[in-house]
Amino acid sequence: MNRKLMAAIGLAGVAALAMTGCASGTPSSNGPVTITYSNFISNGGNEKNLATIVAAFEKKNPDIKVDVKTLPYDTYGTALQTDLAAGTPADVFDINGPSSYGPYQANGVLAELKGVSSSAYNAALLDSYATGGKQYALPTSFSDVVLYYNKDLFDAAGITYPTSSWTWADETAAAAKLTDKAAGVWGDHQPVTYNEYYKVLVQNGASFLSKDGKKAAFNTPAGIEAAKWLVDKSGTTMPTIADGQGTADYDTNLFKAGKLAMLHTGIWVFGTFADSPANWDIAVEPGNKTSANAVFSNGIGVSATSKHKAEAQKWAEFMSASDFMVTVRLDSGWELPAISDAKKLATYLDKGKPANRQAVFDAAKKIAPAPSIGDNQSAMQDAITGELIEAQAGRKSVQQALDDAEKKINTLLAG
Repeated sequence: MNRKLMAAIGLAGVAALAMTGCASGTPSSNGPVTITYSNFISNGGNEKNLATIVAAFEKKNPDIKVDVKTLPYDTYGTALQTDLAAGTPADVFDINGPSSYGPYQANGVLAELKGVSSSAYNAALLDSYATGGKQYALPTSFSDVVLYYNKDLFDAAGITYPTSSWTWADETAAAAKLTDKAAGVWGDHQPVTYNEYYKVLVQNGASFLSKDGKKAAFNTPAGIEAAKWLVDKSGTTMPTIADGQGTADYDTNLFKAGKLAMLHTGIWVFGTFADSPANWDIAVEPGNKTSANAVFSNGIGVSATSKHKAEAQKWAEFMSASDFMVTVRLDSGWELPAISDAKKLATYLDKGKPANRQAVFDAAKKIAPAPSIGDNQSAMQDAITGELIEAQAGRKSVQQALDDAEKKINTLLAG
């Protein structure tokens, strides 16, 4: 499923309340300690899988009980903000990605996690939930964006399949040869959005924000080149907005129909292509000056107000790195655990199409960090996407679009 990162909302005003509010958990001198866990990751089909993991944890830790509260993804963020403002957050709660983690950590609502076995986790994912050398949350799962390609179209055109050493130039050259507008076949598709832009900026050696995070830094020659990489595909090797590009499922339907040679999208659409007659596979996305990939992860943190931090951390570590959790996730296809042990993940490589599932793990080794600006995150994302679409539609030049985007983002940062 699409793991679009959700911005943390209104944290600046709740930190003090959260720190002074009543603590979570149910202490007892005569029985197990109960910790509360608020989550969205199991909603929509994985509730039983979570219950299985909880049961295994409680069997291993008979002195701890886990009281689970599962909320829909769309309402989870608002519910968590309400709990934080009231001073009643769960002992342990899900974090929707690094861009949400940043504001939570900055506002003091997360307890520091000490003694974490860092070698158990994917290093890049673990680092995205750390600040100042201290761990404040743990990655529980991840998905990433890769390059899908249609082998049949490549074979017909006599073009070698994409490899991990491909650059933008390689992709551009292949896409041009694979595009046959008369036959309705397009060479490439990459969404013209914020999520793609911050990634290709890093691939081109540029940054979205200044080092201090106080100003936009994308309106540079490298940033302009990155924007053109997205925008200039439209109408040449990629369908235009008028063709339907950008509408829901347009790209995946085109790929399934055998009318699209390459597609930049996430591993969450593996199932969508399962019944496609096309002979397809995946590769790590090409970079320009360096390799960098969009990796979307979920995290888990312990409330700074919990009276049972040690027990809460035990659960957080079990939910994010235990062998039992890994088995449940892989057997059920419930996203991928953010662990480092390749042997434990080996069964994922043998689950059928795509053949090159190793690319999923290779992509997660070099992450393009998602910019985070706190309360105005959603407005920032919308501003960038909107201006890039203006350029794609031909209503603005790329330079004008980035000029306007820069003004909007700096206004948000100043506010």
